[in-house]
Amino acid sequence: MSIYLAHLTLSHFRSHQRTRLVLDGRPVVLAGANGSGKTNILEAVSLLSPGRGLRRAPPEDIARKPEALGWKLRAEIATPDGPRRVETWAEPGQARQVRIDEKAAPQIALGSVMAMLWLTPAMDRLWLDGAEGRRRFLDRMVLSFRPDHAAQVLAYEKAMRERNRLLRDGVGDGGWHGALEAQMAAAGAQISANRRAALDLLAAHADSDGPFPVADLTLECTAPQDQAALAAALAEGRRRDMAAGRSLTGPHRADLGAVWAAKGMAASQCSTGEQKALLISIILANARALAALTSHAPVLLLDEIAAHLDLGRRAALYDAVCALEVQAFLTGTGAELFEGLGARAQHFTVTEADGLSHVKDSAP
Repeated sequence: MSIYLAHLTLSHFRSHQRTRLVLDGRPVVLAGANGSGKTNILEAVSLLSPGRGLRRAPPEDIARKPEALGWKLRAEIATPDGPRRVETWAEPGQARQVRIDEKAAPQIALGSVMAMLWLTPAMDRLWLDGAEGRRRFLDRMVLSFRPDHAAQVLAYEKAMRERNRLLRDGVGDGGWHGALEAQMAAAGAQISANRRAALDLLAAHADSDGPFPVADLTLECTAPQDQAALAAALAEGRRRDMAAGRSLTGPHRADLGAVWAAKGMAASQCSTGEQKALLISIILANARALAALTSHAPVLLLDEIAAHLDLGRRAALYDAVCALEVQAFLTGTGAELFEGLGARAQHFTVTEADGLSHVKDSAP
C-alpha cells in the first residue's frame, strides 16, 4: 500500500474559503483557468511537509484576504500502519503550528509522515539562476530519503547564524568560535554525506532507456566534507570570514551540477524544454529510488507540468507516474491536457468567482 493523501480540508487558505478533497491514491488532476486557485491547493499540500512550502511564503501571506482570520489545513494520510492525521495552521501574527495525530509537533516531524517532491514553473530556471534554489531542490530530494536531514540543516544553519553574528561584531574569542565551528562541522559533514548518498541513489535508479534524458548529477562543494577537516577549515578562515562578515566555507556554499548524460551538455546550456525534461527525469528517478528502498514513492506536486512537453513526453510522464503507483497532483489550464490519464486519475475542475475558489469533481 502506498502512502497518500486521503482527505484534505483548506480553511481560509488564500482563495479557498473552505475546500475539501476526498482522494483515493490515484493521480489528481486540477484543471482550470489561470488564477482559479489550482496552485493554492498544491501549496497547501506542500505545507504537509517540512519547510515553507513550494512558494516559501510567510504564514501571514497565506491567510485569505480580506478576512485575515488566519488559516488552517486538515489532512488524513493513508499509510500501511493506518491513517495519520495532520493539522497545520497559523493565527494572525503567530508562527505556524503543527499537530500530528492530535499531538503538537515540530515542522521537521512532517518529514517522517509523508515524503514529497515538487516541480513548479518557477523551477524551470533552476539551472540558470543562483545556487540557492538548486541546494533547496537537492535537499528536498535528500529529505525524501532521510527525514532527519532537516534537523541537520537546521542545526548547521543555527550555529552558522550565531558564528556570523560573532564575525560581524568583531568578536575574536577562540572559545566561542571553536564551539560553534564544531557544531557546524558535525552537522555539515552529515549534510554533505546525506547529499552524496542521495545522488548515488538517483544515479542508480535513472532510466537510461526511458523517454526523459538522464542527468549526471554532481555535488559541487569546495569545502572539506570530513568533519575534522571542515572544523579546521572554519578555524583557519576566521580572519577572512570576519572581513566578509559571514561564513565563506561550508555546505551552505555547495551547488548541484547537472549534465545531460547522452549529450555531455551542461543543463544550463540546454533548451527550456530539455531542462524541463531533465528535471522530470530527476524527479522520477527519486520516486523510483524511494519506492525501491521503502516501497513508498513520494507524493509529487507537478504544477503546470504540461508546459514545454510535447504530446509524446506528456503521455510518457503520465504512464511513468501511473506505473510508479504514486499520488501526483497535476495542474493545467485545460482538461484536454490530461485526457491521456483517463480513469487512471481523479479529475477536478477549479473555478473562481467573486474572489473564491471552487472545486468540483469532473471525472471523465
